[in-house]
Amino acid sequence: MTDAGAMGARYRRITRFAARYLVQAWWFELFLPRIGLARVSARHRARRLQRIAQRFRVLAIDLGGLMIKVGQFMSARLDVLPPEITKELEGLQDEVPAVDFAAIRLQAEAELGVPLEQAYAWVDPTPLAAASLGQAHRARLRAPDAEDTGLSDVVVKIQRPGIDSIVDVDLRALRKVAVWLSRVRLVADRVDMQSLVEEFAATSLEEIDYLHEAANSEHFAADFAGDGRVAVPDVVWERTTRRVLTLQDVTAIKINDVDALRAAGIDPAAVAAEFAAVMFDQLFADGFFHADPHPGNIFVTPVSEVHGTDTAARPWRLTFIDFGMMGEVPDGLRRGLRRILIAAASRDGKGMVDGMRDVGVFLPSADTSELERAMTQLFARFGGMGFAELQEVDPREFRAFAVEFGDTIRSLPFQLPENFLLIVRAMSLTSGMCSALDPRFNIWDAVEPYANRLIREESGNLVQGFATQAASVASTLARLPQRLDELSDRIESGRVIVQNPRLERRIAGVERMGRRLLAAVVFAALLIAGAVLRPDDVVFATVLMIASVVPLLYAFFAGVLGRRGPGL
Repeated sequence: MTDAGAMGARYRRITRFAARYLVQAWWFELFLPRIGLARVSARHRARRLQRIAQRFRVLAIDLGGLMIKVGQFMSARLDVLPPEITKELEGLQDEVPAVDFAAIRLQAEAELGVPLEQAYAWVDPTPLAAASLGQAHRARLRAPDAEDTGLSDVVVKIQRPGIDSIVDVDLRALRKVAVWLSRVRLVADRVDMQSLVEEFAATSLEEIDYLHEAANSEHFAADFAGDGRVAVPDVVWERTTRRVLTLQDVTAIKINDVDALRAAGIDPAAVAAEFAAVMFDQLFADGFFHADPHPGNIFVTPVSEVHGTDTAARPWRLTFIDFGMMGEVPDGLRRGLRRILIAAASRDGKGMVDGMRDVGVFLPSADTSELERAMTQLFARFGGMGFAELQEVDPREFRAFAVEFGDTIRSLPFQLPENFLLIVRAMSLTSGMCSALDPRFNIWDAVEPYANRLIREESGNLVQGFATQAASVASTLARLPQRLDELSDRIESGRVIVQNPRLERRIAGVERMGRRLLAAVVFAALLIAGAVLRPDDVVFATVLMIASVVPLLYAFFAGVLGRRGPGL
């Protein structure tokens, strides 16, 4: 079969699979309920959805290309897909049979413009890892390159031959399926499938551009420059193109290899705690994070000499690789995420929902009262529990709550933005990794000190925020008498003449109320600012709290004296 024929067959196989199960979904989810057979439709729904996911998993492994990425992408779409599908796909690994080395050699030589023997002193024909988009081989730089770069052993990532065509076909098929789905009202009311596919397409096209990955690697390294907790492989730019990426060989102990960690004298529980802290820093401090922190992309590297931040008692570091899938957190989203984190640490269900609204998860029409109730129940029952404690919960109780909570989530009109999806994926992998390293790991133990740190950092801006708010209120209230006078003049000069003695008394009352309101705002600002800053600066905090007495007295006496005469 020609390449064109193979690509056409691939396109048809993907679209036929989608068409078959779209028809099945129409029959069971739309037609049967419409003719009064909803119970028949619901009878085996869970088993039916699980079977669809299992067959897609087989298709994805067989086709490779973007289909594995689609499965991984769907496994994180808790906002769109039922748990029967996401659970089945969450373990889909990006591992496929390796391409023959002769074909890989031709691809690399075409990209580098020289025979492989002139580019490297040695290349291992057996791949170190094989994925759907490319594969990695160990290699050694030639002496001149080694002298220039200070490196000798490297890893060379080489794209699979023809992957551009495969990605193009897969995206065309996915866009076709998205058009079909956008015409189904049940789907269109919940999610913009065409936008979702375009988001996935943009991420995938970035991932097959190794120059983009190399730039991401250096960006990530710059964020952690001087931080002894984290290491990043150097890029050999002289041997890097869009389809070939040469990196320092940093292979060490896989982060999930508990036996190897213990053999090296490294405590897996300490690794879990440090890994969680590093991921939090990426999300809430740097705003640039590794969106695919699975075990194959993170090593624990023992070091004999350590430098940098807090490394005296920790002779090892976390080494991140594979920066093809990265996420960015804009400032506005980061503020919302901080609010969510602080609410989670304080077990505040309503605060958590408010934070989710801040980051733009919910549509304006969303009624979140049921979600607030569910979040409050979640924190009351399971908040603070670690992985080991959750295992002791009666599975029937946990399953019943999970079903109810999932139904509440999916009933709301919302869709996670792409950047938020990557955050959810990163944190899900982080939590799972930490629990595997330490069954007693409690994500709350990691969240609470980090949330407290965020509160302390943001408390420095609290006084300024209160002062700004008070100034705004003061400005508004200062203009209020003039505006009321203008309003009175307009009424008197209009065609309807108003002459009511009570109007003047009411205007005077509004003025007095405004002054008291301003005094109350200033009092609250000074008092709360003093209370927040007291742990860090006792003297300044005490001054603020004492000063708050002045506006308090004014607010009180203005109210008392105001009742004695209209002029006060």
